[in-house]
Amino acid sequence: MGIKKIVITMVLLLTAAVVYAEQPEVKGVFQKVTGKDFHFDGKEVEITEFLSFYCGHCYHFEQSIPVIKGNFPKKIKWKVIPIYWGNGSPKPGEAYLIALDEGKGEEMKKALFHAIFEEKRDIGNIDVLEDIGVKAGLGFEFSRRLRAGDKSREVGEAILKTQTYDIKETPTLIIAGNLEVSPSMFHGDVNAMGENVIMMLKSLFNK
Repeated sequence: MGIKKIVITMVLLLTAAVVYAEQPEVKGVFQKVTGKDFHFDGKEVEITEFLSFYCGHCYHFEQSIPVIKGNFPKKIKWKVIPIYWGNGSPKPGEAYLIALDEGKGEEMKKALFHAIFEEKRDIGNIDVLEDIGVKAGLGFEFSRRLRAGDKSREVGEAILKTQTYDIKETPTLIIAGNLEVSPSMFHGDVNAMGENVIMMLKSLFNK
């Protein structure tokens, strides 16, 4: 075999190896998002969660998230994109994003779900959100920004992202940039959805 053919063969083999490294075989149930690229460096995976604070499935899926993260410590970057459907208010999403800026995003997320599903409070009411903020350790600046609508544009952009990713239900996860998982794939069983995510991640990390 000539040197030129050897070089070409090596290039092809290296290219194939790179492609395989970037797109490993993923086990589990999911669908690929058209027009979105797969991103995974082998060390950390980003998971984007589209959720609504009015969504019962999102509330119940909260129990699965610590289990998923616990299986892959320091290997998951979890990002939340709050959206709202129909007659829901954008204000809970704004409250979450403001709290996130203050390092209290996780506390606000749990508090919002607790308020609506356990205390039966109107989380679209700014007075209620301010009270939740106080309990989460947020003060005047949180209230000022909430009333001023500092995050209204970002929440509006989140709605546009649902169209980009063709999001039809919540919670929907986008794993590694283009692998979509949602409750309808498991007949609404979010516990099964969480187990499926763990299976997918194990195949990504070769665990």
